[in-house]
Amino acid sequence: MDSIDLEVLKTSAAWIAAGHRCELVTVIRTWGSSPRPVGATLAICDDGRVVGSVSGGCIEDDLIERVRREGITRELPEIVSYGITADEAHRFGLPCGGTIELALEPLSAASRIAELLDRLEQHQLVERRLDLRTGAVRLDRAIAGNVLTRTEDALITQHGPRWRLLIIGAGQLSRFVAQIATAMDYHVTVCDPREEYRAGWTLPEVRLVHAMPDDLVIDMQLDRRSAVIALTHDPKLDDLALMEALKSEAFYVGAIGSRANNAKRRERLLQFDLTEAQLQRLHGPIGLYIGSKTPSEIAISILAEMTAVKNGVPSALQVNHAAALEAPGTSACAAEFDSKIRVA
Repeated sequence: MDSIDLEVLKTSAAWIAAGHRCELVTVIRTWGSSPRPVGATLAICDDGRVVGSVSGGCIEDDLIERVRREGITRELPEIVSYGITADEAHRFGLPCGGTIELALEPLSAASRIAELLDRLEQHQLVERRLDLRTGAVRLDRAIAGNVLTRTEDALITQHGPRWRLLIIGAGQLSRFVAQIATAMDYHVTVCDPREEYRAGWTLPEVRLVHAMPDDLVIDMQLDRRSAVIALTHDPKLDDLALMEALKSEAFYVGAIGSRANNAKRRERLLQFDLTEAQLQRLHGPIGLYIGSKTPSEIAISILAEMTAVKNGVPSALQVNHAAALEAPGTSACAAEFDSKIRVA
């Protein structure tokens, strides 16, 4: 789940434990332009403190003003709308006459926020069902799907890591990729059987596994919400893992390296039991062309391409490294990209 919305849950749990009255505000529907997507959350405390966001700020200001003026007295969930009229749309910063519908839920120990957080710590994907008539809450294991569903009587939300990323190799670039991907709603696993690389790993919040990458790819049972990135430059570690990943349902499989190395890799992979169609799913040279030079910029390039694939952006609209333009007399951008990785 979005790191902002996780912070909302954690702060709400702390307020409840401290004896404060508070409310959880969730975006359940939008019309026209909207600054925050469906499923975005905000929590407001009885003393006016707020965490999270459901708009550009004006709706938050209105909610805070009402709490400071009236306190939190709501006993049951309520659905409210902002921006129905042109004047309200202008007042609340909803462009083009946009409208936003919110669920306002009073929180207590019965809201099961602490239990939800415990399950999220175990990397579970959780469905939270709020009865809009009674305020009762039920928690169940979820199957990845819609972030939010509203029926006549219930508000059903999904919480937890809806996307998985396996990074092969625990080098410097992997650290940047892992940090950014974690903030992007991915449950990140880094795999490296090399002790010298694992010893230098500095992100305790990211799962680090000592295993052969191809074995882990099989064990993870990759689905359509999974991605694999190979960053070691070592065929002994990358090739078999890429083979297994390309045979899976993973939505994205990519590998670092120049165009020349990528061509050699494809030749090697064809010696395994891969079809040409499966091999065509491999992204390499990896990343969109953004002129990246440093490890952090290269990480952004990689995750930009992965995001484009996840969101269904047509390949014709993407400028990958292999297709990048070259200045006369210079080496290929992809080869330069590869050499910088090796130095890094």
